[in-house]
Amino acid sequence: MKRTFLVLAAIAGTTAIALLACNSQPAAAESTVISQDSLIKRGSYLVTGLGCDDCHTSKKMGPKGPELDMEHRFGGHLANIPLGKIDTSVMSQGWVLFNLTNTATVGPWGISYAANISSDETGIGTWSEDQFKIALRKGKYKGMNESRPLMPPMPWQNYGQLNDDDLKAIFAFLKSTKPVNNVVPAYTPPNEMKVK
Repeated sequence: MKRTFLVLAAIAGTTAIALLACNSQPAAAESTVISQDSLIKRGSYLVTGLGCDDCHTSKKMGPKGPELDMEHRFGGHLANIPLGKIDTSVMSQGWVLFNLTNTATVGPWGISYAANISSDETGIGTWSEDQFKIALRKGKYKGMNESRPLMPPMPWQNYGQLNDDDLKAIFAFLKSTKPVNNVVPAYTPPNEMKVK
């Protein structure tokens, strides 16, 4: 009888432990702490792979054609580079136009200029990370909800799909870059374009 009691007690104890184990909440996932240096390196990798230099860094002509103007990296369309008159007849045939430095674009939306995304106050130097996320997730100029939309060719719809960690890394990298003091010209609506 004693032996039956011990076997039943052991079964009951094992069952109780199993039930408790099944009903317990999973342990909270350990959050990984990433160093600022690692965050900046990740951001640099993403910015390079996503092609941010293609539009946000002016170009200069080198022996093999256009090269990034690293002195003005991420400075956007340089204010001292004027645009000539625009031949809208080309656009009526379904084309859009880029300037030689690939920092200004003309299309049916008007003239858009690549923004200064350097760490300077004329770039994103005074932005918060939340503003950066609003710009890339909602397509809002200067990351302000009440502002105008970002204009083509900025592919914010694509970049808005990046996860929070990636956006945080990109922001950290851009905030670590050399400041380029450059106030980019304002967007020009179609009815204000100088045309040929």
